[in-house]
Amino acid sequence: MIVLDWLTPWEFSPTLLLMFFAGGWLFLRGCRVHRVSFARQLFFWIGVAFLYLSLHTRIDYYAERMFFIHRLQHLVLHHLGPLLIMGAYPGQVLRAGLPMRWRLRLRDFRISTPGRVLEAILTNKILVPVLFVVLVLGFLIPSVQFYSMLDWRLYRFMNWSVVISGFLYWNLILDRRPSPPAVMSPGGRIISPVLTMVPQMVAGAVITFTEYDLYPIFDLCGRAIPGMTALTDQAIGGLTMWVLAGFVEVFGLLFALATLMRLSAKNRLPNKRDIERRKQAVVATAS
Repeated sequence: MIVLDWLTPWEFSPTLLLMFFAGGWLFLRGCRVHRVSFARQLFFWIGVAFLYLSLHTRIDYYAERMFFIHRLQHLVLHHLGPLLIMGAYPGQVLRAGLPMRWRLRLRDFRISTPGRVLEAILTNKILVPVLFVVLVLGFLIPSVQFYSMLDWRLYRFMNWSVVISGFLYWNLILDRRPSPPAVMSPGGRIISPVLTMVPQMVAGAVITFTEYDLYPIFDLCGRAIPGMTALTDQAIGGLTMWVLAGFVEVFGLLFALATLMRLSAKNRLPNKRDIERRKQAVVATAS
């Protein structure tokens, strides 16, 4: 009974439930078409389970009333859940799970001008990492956090924006292909987690050592754990950003480093001659 209480949605969302069912159904159908290793399937389903537990269970109640649980929730939504799911490389599998008519429509849209523009925006190697950091730090501004926790529309936008930015970011970092066709170069995939990790760790350290309550909204809502002071709650939340989020990004960095070493061993890294040939091809096409 206690387990059922924890799994009961704090705020039931048919749209959210439909999205989880649709994603799972497409992945299962796609696994019948493509040979998907057990490890990839395990990553996908663990990532989906983490996202569901964070968004659609009693945990969301505590995330609204304890700062450190709120940070743990966003650690899953922004870092861990998307990283696990994108580590399963689900794109091709999900496309294979679509009915043929939808696959053809998706293909036609991707080669259309609006489709190419949208894909270029969603895979931009500068915009995506910037959004990945800005969306986390922006919602940590005390005044922004205050209104986001009071207005259910802002609260849902906050949660979904960090989930989407997480998917977009880890899609770039975990890409195992050389560049091109990958958007980021193998070296860029190593540098990017360092650049995105540092400001988040700095913000976590500042929150940890601040000696006054930055987020009184959690007192206003009523803290869910009696006896825990605002400063203790705040310090644990800051440590979550400082240590745990940094650890997840280090894992992504190590994965990108392994990709660089694998491509180098297979002699698939672009050399100066290849780059010069591509430049000449671009110039010839433009003229």
